Amino acid sequence: MNISTLIKTLMAAVCLVVINQEYVSAQANFEAAERFTGERMQNLIGDTDVYPRWIEDTNTFWYEYENPDGKNWYFVNADRPSQRPLFDRENMAAQLSEIFERPFNHLDLDLEDFEYDDDKERFTFHVDSINFTYNINGNQLVKGDSLKDEEKNERWATYSPDSTWIAFTKNHNLFLMRSDDPDSTEIQLTEDGERWFSYQADQGDTTSNERLRTRANFFDDETKLYIQRTDNRDVDELWVINSLGERPELETYKYSMPGEDEIGVDQIEVFDIESRKRVIMDTDKWEDQDLRANYGGHQTGDYRANSSDKLYIYRENRTSDKVDILIGNTETGETEVLLSETSEPYFNWSYQYLGIIEDGKEYIWWSERTGWGQLYRYDSEGNLKNRITQGNFVVGDVVKIDTAASTIYFEGYGREGDHPYYTHLYSVKFDGSSFRHLTPENADHSIYESDKDNFFVDNFSRVDMPTRSVLRDRNGKIILDLQQVDMSPAEEMGWMSPEEFQIKAADGVTDLYGVMWKPFDFDSTKSYPIISYVYPGPQTEPFPIDFSLTGYTGRNQALAQLGFVVVAFGNRGGSPMRSRYYHTYGYGDLRDYPLQDNKYGIEQLAARHSFIDAGKVGIFGHSGGGFMSTAALLTYPDFYDVAVSSAGNHDNNVYNTWWSETHHGVEEKRKTVKEMSADSTEVEKDEITFESKIETNAALAKNLKGHLLLVHGDMDNNVHPANTIRLADALIKAGKRFDMMILPGRRHGFGPYQPYFERQKWYYFAQHLLGDYRTNIDFNLPEDLD
Repeated sequence: MNISTLIKTLMAAVCLVVINQEYVSAQANFEAAERFTGERMQNLIGDTDVYPRWIEDTNTFWYEYENPDGKNWYFVNADRPSQRPLFDRENMAAQLSEIFERPFNHLDLDLEDFEYDDDKERFTFHVDSINFTYNINGNQLVKGDSLKDEEKNERWATYSPDSTWIAFTKNHNLFLMRSDDPDSTEIQLTEDGERWFSYQADQGDTTSNERLRTRANFFDDETKLYIQRTDNRDVDELWVINSLGERPELETYKYSMPGEDEIGVDQIEVFDIESRKRVIMDTDKWEDQDLRANYGGHQTGDYRANSSDKLYIYRENRTSDKVDILIGNTETGETEVLLSETSEPYFNWSYQYLGIIEDGKEYIWWSERTGWGQLYRYDSEGNLKNRITQGNFVVGDVVKIDTAASTIYFEGYGREGDHPYYTHLYSVKFDGSSFRHLTPENADHSIYESDKDNFFVDNFSRVDMPTRSVLRDRNGKIILDLQQVDMSPAEEMGWMSPEEFQIKAADGVTDLYGVMWKPFDFDSTKSYPIISYVYPGPQTEPFPIDFSLTGYTGRNQALAQLGFVVVAFGNRGGSPMRSRYYHTYGYGDLRDYPLQDNKYGIEQLAARHSFIDAGKVGIFGHSGGGFMSTAALLTYPDFYDVAVSSAGNHDNNVYNTWWSETHHGVEEKRKTVKEMSADSTEVEKDEITFESKIETNAALAKNLKGHLLLVHGDMDNNVHPANTIRLADALIKAGKRFDMMILPGRRHGFGPYQPYFERQKWYYFAQHLLGDYRTNIDFNLPEDLD
């Protein structure tokens, strides 16, 4: 070797050492990421909220709560504010050990299907499929029988309020039987049920002659039951394949897509139990309308009557901008319109509400007519009596109505001048007087109301303030402290809370809010790649507002430990908790509307913080976030470097009718056609069709410059895998390099495969933002992924 060659070889070796040293300094900290996953933090700290089980018609409740002291059960009396253990854990463990002849850990008792009976002061549960009853007076544990197969499979039974009757289906038809006699005669109420126009909860089930659950509901007085039956027979089919069975098996379901002519047609039926008479309610008005019968969902209304002589029905047109509330006569099927409202471009379905006062003497109605969700009071004829609330804030869920005191308790957003997404509890009289703010703390409040009088369990927290759980009275006064999350064990390991921040939208005016996670070994003199976790809305935004250790909080926290600054913030069109202008901003532009705000937000954060490297930008999200993250990478290919997009609805033209048409828009088309009538005369009629066309990510495939990982579950029957397959096809045709991972047997949520996916995401960002291409990192996964 001559001297020149030797020098070159030595120089190359020196350069390699230098490069390797830089490479080592940029290694991802996988060990820290594993140490601070949400699951590990939850195992260390325990629960972060109290979920009360209010006991019917009392001011008492019990709850289960796990912390570093183990799993505990508590009994709370709100009348004389007090809390005590529901039972002696050590005594319970001792009795179980004696029965099963094996040890039980009193700090971690696994009591399944725990139910409390206040009348008899006892509770029931089962362990290893053995039923037990525990009598609180005397601390006596009584062993029962083994769980019977019939009890395990009683999911087919829908009980009437007093458990007199059971409703169920067989062969898609509706049946009744008395519940107090195991040999009771089955009473068949219908004969016209069939697959896809069924009385079953699962319309597509092909099981024959077995008892299955129905979607029918009993009225409170048990004299009648009602059902909303949807005719899906003409709706086109969709399929996914279960490849993990003994043989690959086809799963078929009905699925209507935007602009299609055939969508499910709703029909509401009422059955008289004594006479067996069926009445079909008269609801026809709009083409392809949406109906909801006696709908009692906590967030979307309370259209319930106390008696079975009438039925409240919600009716909405296909373009989602016109709504009627109907009162139906359950004897004749006749209906009359109580309230009508138009809200363009669409109704804010998150908080739609009808409160029925004293069986129809008055009504409480939620409306966004001023641009802000507020409550209005109507008389029995549907005439407006008065506005109940007013102002530039949003009324959220109605928590409780005290008719005796003419008082409404409700949640609200944006009134107090703190974070506009913090939930606060308020009360107000029906006439709008005596407006009171009941939760003064600067925090997000999660409210659980009592079953009897006006007591409330309140879990309040912020992302930087661990949860305090308290009991409040009707005036908002804290009358009992229940639990306080203690983060000191995590803090000893180096844990730090994330940080809230505020920026501007791309219009330079609208305030946006978000959360930032940093590595726990953060060094402000260093430069970190930034990763944006996204979800475009409009039903929610991607950042937490309360204290949590799991979900996206835990996942983003773990991701940051690799050596990233991880952020999540909102965008115009993102949240229903703000004005109608804000949450409808994306209407007609489902693909593009959130992208400018996300890019501009990252630019602001990079200008504000020298430790953010604006030259290394990642983005990721799931479902709508999967759609948005890919759209961002393809729309701004010189700004975003890496995207991980899971279960993305990349082509909303093959997503479901309701969501896509509501939030993007659908155009109603009318034309006059001539037809021959029954008497052979020519008549004219209006033919109504609908059209919808939504921009896709596939149309941007040619723009790809960075690194893209597409992930989808192969049995996703919500966002069909075709969404990702179509995008992959466009990228291939454009000659682009990308990565793709199919998760076998997974639906829209990845379930037990989520930990595996999270670590693949770690790898992907570590490789393409840090240059860490190590392949010998072992995943610390749960043992059982089934």
